[in-house]
Amino acid sequence: VQLQASGGGLVQPGGSLRLSCAASGSSFSRYAMAWFRQAVGKEREFVAAIRGSGGASFYTDSVKGRFTISRDNAKNTVYLQMNTLKPEDTAIYYCAASSGVIVSNIRNSQAYYYWGQGTEVTVSS
Repeated sequence: VQLQASGGGLVQPGGSLRLSCAASGSSFSRYAMAWFRQAVGKEREFVAAIRGSGGASFYTDSVKGRFTISRDNAKNTVYLQMNTLKPEDTAIYYCAASSGVIVSNIRNSQAYYYWGQGTEVTVSS
């Protein structure tokens, strides 16, 4: 599976962005998909994940109510809609895929086999 993330950019606080991650290969619906982010000088952190069937989604507390993860299995694409952005959301955002995650490790970056190249999000006035 190859992943291509896009949609990052510069946005003012309170603004919105939608990130996309397009996957190549077959059986996209088998994979749980996730977004992680890494700010300068910080470790990579979990942002959101969605199960392969698209039924269940998971978020880190700091983005709940502001970010929404979704997927379109017909287009082999996962999205991250980010609203009410804050300066602390500034980071490089990575999408990731795995066919081996379970609920207990879905937030763990080590559970993901495939990673995209990252797209940069900057929230600043």
